[in-house]
Amino acid sequence: MTAQSETHSEHSASGGGGRAVPGDGAAGDRPGGGGADDELLLAALLDGMDAALCAFDADGVVTHWNREAERILGWTQEEAVGRRGLAGWAVLKADAPDVEGRLFGAMEAPGRQVHEFALLTKDGRRVLVRTQSSGVNGTDGSASGVYCAFSEVHTQIDLERSIALSEALFEDATWGVVLVDADLRPVVVNAHAARSLRAPRAAMLGRPLGELLDQGLEELENALHHVLSQGTPPAPTELWVTLRADRDAGGGGGSAVGAESARDDAEGAARRCWRSGFLRLASPLAEEPVPLGVAWLFQDVTQPKRNEQDVARLRFRDNQLHRAARAAAECEDPMEAATVHLDFALAGFADHALLDLVADPYPHPGADAATSGTPGGATSGAPVTGPGASAASARLVRAAATPTTVPGPCPPVEPDVWHGIPVGYGGSHPAVQALERGGSVRTSIGGVAASALQQGRSGEQGIGDALADWAAARKWPEGTVHGLCVVLRSRGRTLGVATFLRGASRRGFDRVDATYAEDVAVRVAAAVDLAHVLPRA
Repeated sequence: MTAQSETHSEHSASGGGGRAVPGDGAAGDRPGGGGADDELLLAALLDGMDAALCAFDADGVVTHWNREAERILGWTQEEAVGRRGLAGWAVLKADAPDVEGRLFGAMEAPGRQVHEFALLTKDGRRVLVRTQSSGVNGTDGSASGVYCAFSEVHTQIDLERSIALSEALFEDATWGVVLVDADLRPVVVNAHAARSLRAPRAAMLGRPLGELLDQGLEELENALHHVLSQGTPPAPTELWVTLRADRDAGGGGGSAVGAESARDDAEGAARRCWRSGFLRLASPLAEEPVPLGVAWLFQDVTQPKRNEQDVARLRFRDNQLHRAARAAAECEDPMEAATVHLDFALAGFADHALLDLVADPYPHPGADAATSGTPGGATSGAPVTGPGASAASARLVRAAATPTTVPGPCPPVEPDVWHGIPVGYGGSHPAVQALERGGSVRTSIGGVAASALQQGRSGEQGIGDALADWAAARKWPEGTVHGLCVVLRSRGRTLGVATFLRGASRRGFDRVDATYAEDVAVRVAAAVDLAHVLPRA
């Protein structure tokens, strides 16, 4: 501003009211002045500005007129500099007193003055502009002129809207907004995103995304790299993520067997689906588009997506139950019908299925009445009567199992399977617990091996042995990490247990899965009960 003040002082001192010419003797003789070099530097600075700028001396004579002012109004520098006031050429004569009064009043007013008025272009059009004017004082402190920067109102409004939009996105938006730099580190985070990521806004800045996200991190980083290299994608994408804060809070331990499997439900609830959009940011000032980073906008759509998945899963399972019922109706052997129900239930639900039945020799036709009417009937090996009856004396016999090596249906059930060798289940086995409780029991591997499964490290030395030992101890196929045992009941009697098993590639069973398995068990139990009755009919 010192150079600007000296230019105005020099122009006023020349007394000619015309433009200060570079190389003028007055400029060279002024104390501390740079002469022509200062004028050339000032002219270059003014012409390089993005805003239109003009300057007036104390008498209202135009002393400076940059290229942006020429672009907006059409008047060249040679045509504008040296004119007194704006009346008749840049402003209508009728408007001139008001416009010049507000414009030149900035010389006496403190600070910067903002006004809006209409200017006149060279071809006669009127342009509404917003001006910012401020007075310039000479070396003696007196007013020596005024500088006026102006731009078209619609351009200014567009800029203000952009700024307001940015501020709103980072303060009040219902979408999460995260700006990441080229190194994929957050540099700006809005309040909604901070709440979603469960971290303070200031603490997130500059941290790797891996410190915030657990599952879904690789997909997010791939998307950000793609946007940086290829540009903004045409459509949003949906990312399923798990927060590292949730994983750390949940811990890695857990009971190996539990009727509710609360840990599995917590893991399922922790997964979030974020509908995400990405925008590549480039500097508007660079001649070539240089990416500054990526704007990541996301919205939590977990509940709608879960509702969609639940509806689709329910529709598929209902269809499977319907197909199984139709296929079982064509089976002459009731035990074959029971295995058909298990085969249809496996699709999209489990990797393996086991059918264990309560040993029941039925020595004579009256055994049904004896065992169902007396509390001691269970001791003879007949079906357990009450839903909560003790399973201490009930022996479970393996009736059917899906192949463990290759996918396939259950093999045919051997005749008189109830006289087979009992399976050596211990008292803590999930199948025995289901038999005792008369309900379903869900179980998953716990401890260090469970943490390894969450982090995808099941193949490490020692962890694979732990997985194998856990399955072998329960007499389940190798690789099993999740189990669901449901009791088979028909006509008020407990007939056995159906077990569904999942490997490490699947999530644990939840309550919805248990409900579906119980629906299957009802149909299997009816077929098994019919197989009991037919030989004695």
